[in-house]
Amino acid sequence: MPDIATALAPDPARLADIIRAKSFGMGKIIRLASGRESNFYFNMKPTMLDPEGAALIAAAFVEVIRTERPAFLAGLELGAVPPLCCATMASWWAGVPVTGLIVRKQVKEHGTRLPIEGLPSEEALKDARVLMIEDVTTTGGSVLKAVRTLRDMGAEVAKVLTIVDRQEGAAEELDKEGLELLSVFRAETFLGYKPEL
Repeated sequence: MPDIATALAPDPARLADIIRAKSFGMGKIIRLASGRESNFYFNMKPTMLDPEGAALIAAAFVEVIRTERPAFLAGLELGAVPPLCCATMASWWAGVPVTGLIVRKQVKEHGTRLPIEGLPSEEALKDARVLMIEDVTTTGGSVLKAVRTLRDMGAEVAKVLTIVDRQEGAAEELDKEGLELLSVFRAETFLGYKPEL
């Protein structure tokens, strides 16, 4: 078992191997969350829930956290929750602790009825720098909804960090909203070519 310093060392080549083995597929036509159809897909859950895969994603995210120094790391339920939890824990071990926030797709009708879980107070987002994360980004539609929720509550959101950018227009759409898309990988890493829009 690796020590914490070793576990927090990014290893993109090894992470790509795990994604290829557990989360990437080609050939069968599937419908994506964006509504588009595609002959390749990324189901990141097997990688995000694999011990080594989770650690390597967290390590990659911590490198960005070191540079960006956000006050909060936020992810949309459900896809971003596993890497969000791993990255917040790893940020503490790495000495750059950042609190995680879960942005709900829909506010529950019971309990606290909060659109964002994990906030220490209602005022905590005012002028706070938030780094939004996602597992796979296609068109940017889902993450934009979450960013708008954060901005409506006073947060400053300028960047979105994803594990895989499918290269299908998200960077351009996010740019229109003043957001920069950062990615650990792009689809072409796994396809060997840039996908056509």
